[in-house]
Amino acid sequence: MSDLALIMALPSESKGLFEQAGIEVHYSGIGKINAAFKAFEVIQKTGCKTLLNLGTAGSSYFNAHELVEVTQFVQRDMDVSPLGFQVGVTPMDDDHPAEIHLPQHFSHLPAGICGTGDSFETGTPKVACNLVDMEGYALAKVCKKLDVRLISVKYITDGANDTAHLDWEENLLLGAKKLLSLYQQSGF
Repeated sequence: MSDLALIMALPSESKGLFEQAGIEVHYSGIGKINAAFKAFEVIQKTGCKTLLNLGTAGSSYFNAHELVEVTQFVQRDMDVSPLGFQVGVTPMDDDHPAEIHLPQHFSHLPAGICGTGDSFETGTPKVACNLVDMEGYALAKVCKKLDVRLISVKYITDGANDTAHLDWEENLLLGAKKLLSLYQQSGF
């Protein structure tokens, strides 16, 4: 049993650097369903009190190569607006608000609002956010439901624009190095 478990979406986001440093990483796979399932599995298996999510994100607000701590998650692809609900709101989910707020752990990092969706964003999201990913909201919701603390830091790989797919792949190694350095310096 450990108080902390590390989760990332893909091995390409760690480039094997965490494993080389002897750090166990749980990989969720891409998207909200995979992330929710893996988060639940990791929390049940490890009994962790904190789930640390390190990964990549796109942003037209933050600079590329910047580390950003997510202090709020929203769903950028939940759209039941034809039934009168605001974009981002899950209908009939009174127990949990549409926005999931997290306390800031790394005071030296800028704080961001991450819009999560099951698409690789290359435009302007329908919800107010300043970075985008594909797993974070699901991790946050599982952690909220199971009373587990979530800390999430994203490396900005791209501008969430029409070259985002190229920039993302090109910047993965530098991102892995910066995320590993943050992890090692934080004393986890």
